[in-house]
Amino acid sequence: MRLSKTLGTLLLLACSGCVFAQQEPLTVRKGKVQLDFQLDEKGAPRYAVSYDGKTIVQPSSMGFVLNNAENFYDDFTLLKQATNSVHENWTPVWGEVKSIQNDYTTLELQLQQAHGNKRLLHIVFKVYEDGVGFRYEFPEQPNLDYFTVQQEKTGFQLTGNHKAFWIPGDYDTNEYPYTTSLLSEIDNAQLVEKSTDIAVRVAPDKHAVQTPLMLKTSDGLYINIHEAALLNYPAMQLHVNNATYDLTANLVPSAVGTAAFLHAPAVTPWRTIIVSNKATDILSSKLILNLNEPSKLSNTSWIKPMKFVGVWWELQTGKSSWSYAASAKAKDAQGKLIPSGQHGGNNENVKRYIDFAAQHGIEGVLIEGWNTGWEDWFGNWKEDVFDFVTPYPDFDVKALNAYAKSKGVQLVMHNETSGSATNYERQLDTAYRFMRENGYNAVKTGYVGKIIPRGEHHDGQWMVNHYTRVAEKAAEYQVMVDAHEQVRPTGLHRTYPNWMTGEASRGNEYNAFSIGNAPEHETILPFTRLMGGPMDYTPGIFKLSHYNAADTAKRVRTTLVKQMALYVTMYSPIQMVSDLPENYEAHLDAFQFIKDVPVDWDDTKVLAAEPGDYVSIVRKGKGTENWYLGAITDEQARDLKTGLDFLPPGVKYVATLYADVLNQPDPAKYSIKKYIVDRTTAITLKLANSGGAAISFVPATAAEAKQLPKYK
Repeated sequence: MRLSKTLGTLLLLACSGCVFAQQEPLTVRKGKVQLDFQLDEKGAPRYAVSYDGKTIVQPSSMGFVLNNAENFYDDFTLLKQATNSVHENWTPVWGEVKSIQNDYTTLELQLQQAHGNKRLLHIVFKVYEDGVGFRYEFPEQPNLDYFTVQQEKTGFQLTGNHKAFWIPGDYDTNEYPYTTSLLSEIDNAQLVEKSTDIAVRVAPDKHAVQTPLMLKTSDGLYINIHEAALLNYPAMQLHVNNATYDLTANLVPSAVGTAAFLHAPAVTPWRTIIVSNKATDILSSKLILNLNEPSKLSNTSWIKPMKFVGVWWELQTGKSSWSYAASAKAKDAQGKLIPSGQHGGNNENVKRYIDFAAQHGIEGVLIEGWNTGWEDWFGNWKEDVFDFVTPYPDFDVKALNAYAKSKGVQLVMHNETSGSATNYERQLDTAYRFMRENGYNAVKTGYVGKIIPRGEHHDGQWMVNHYTRVAEKAAEYQVMVDAHEQVRPTGLHRTYPNWMTGEASRGNEYNAFSIGNAPEHETILPFTRLMGGPMDYTPGIFKLSHYNAADTAKRVRTTLVKQMALYVTMYSPIQMVSDLPENYEAHLDAFQFIKDVPVDWDDTKVLAAEPGDYVSIVRKGKGTENWYLGAITDEQARDLKTGLDFLPPGVKYVATLYADVLNQPDPAKYSIKKYIVDRTTAITLKLANSGGAAISFVPATAAEAKQLPKYK
């Protein structure tokens, strides 16, 4: 690390009303990463980032436009600066590794505007060996109390027309397919218009993209831009200038058109830039997680990562329905709903899933559509839909929980809010008390539809605060949260470790009811959506086609083995075993990997990766000596060679290799072979188009070491 000693040469105003002299840059280095900061001739803050001597972000704008178009982006002088180096390790409650190193150098700047109200603005940079994070702080001061952010002027002035992996900057959804294009080619209008399979779409800026934004330069550098610790502030999207490659912060607006309502003292989320010349380093970065505050929960012993099954795939494929009756008007003479016979969340069906989970050692069962109200909400912008405590007549809450408990299985609650956050907030205590009284320790929440309060967006400040309130309320009742249709994550699972996973992206269900997900989709998600936190992608579909007789093109666009490998490449501590029990029972030998693979880890190593092409990751199960490898590819079949030097010296392992069967038309075909390997072994993984490989490594017994063949 080096900080240039330039304060002595800092030129302030020569006289009142004069032009500023440009300040010499302050420089902080950490490994190959360098941050430069200066005030320009107008007193406007500018920052730049370079990697290994190459400029990544050219001098870029900072600051804000406040209420009534007030300037809070220039006319600044530097009052004080300070640096500090931090070296620490911390232990996550759960995660991809047992211990996380947090090693950075700070540059803290105190700025004051020279004229007018002479308001104060602090900027804090944290420089890591793999990137930079920075945020703004609004200290308590006489002339800034309650205020409104109209616009954030943070820019990312890039150095060229980089390849970008992007989805539209939509205020209400992250469920678009990814586009790979040059920055100059970004125009989301056509994609937004044709994405009619997404319930709510609001994307007024055709040149806006969502973060995390993954970029690759022509000379082989990988850049990821996102944010960390999104609290009490709207999500940041990026407006792309197609000609200059300048990215500018675009905050999701409130119902009245402003961005954020704040009360000093206040802080913004961290803006993050991760950079490396290796794609694997991007996936290994813990920068975003490190920028979040430590856990707010004093007791985390009740938080238990888990796998679960449920009726979800029945609902997605049309085998059964969320609703009890055909419509809200289907009532008998006494005014009671007339059952349609299609309701999936009924007692006998739920018991079937409980039995399956118990038989195969799966901890949980999720039941969607258990509660009244489903007949009268979808597509209706209605506030009072669900009460979150009243079951349908064919769902016996107490009996089913008693049955699950007798089998050693935990039921998982489902709270679909219908987008009516106001209704949910009024009933949070009632809903979570109901969960605790009836034995539920986890909930999947949902926000399908337009948001109420009307005019607010899924990714605006009001809803960001709502998701946080839900996580805090759930923690009070010791309930784990899996949130769907929420804002994309920013590492807050460190601060709220019961906020374990979520959707906020295009999941596996789109393979059931739409054109599906392109083969490259799962190779892009680790570089984009998963940079901020775990995703409930709902992997593990074994029956790949024939769900829709009228449209045979609707199928899961992967091999069966790729669905298995996703349990390693798409991290989530609450992971769904998504297919129907009968589809697993037809492939119990392959299902063994899903039964075995953990959801909590002591170590993770990214073996090979290229966004949009392939990902190969190996992980060590929590508290065990077992390792699990998942490798996936895009539409191109490929061989991936990997060494096994992650295995301990002198120990022989049984490698159970689940592989695609190449050069045949059925993507559900697979092979299973067992070998003896050690850390000196090199394995070649042969992946079919949109295929994968999955391997479990378990220490070999003496008998196994003699009987099984060595891998050659």
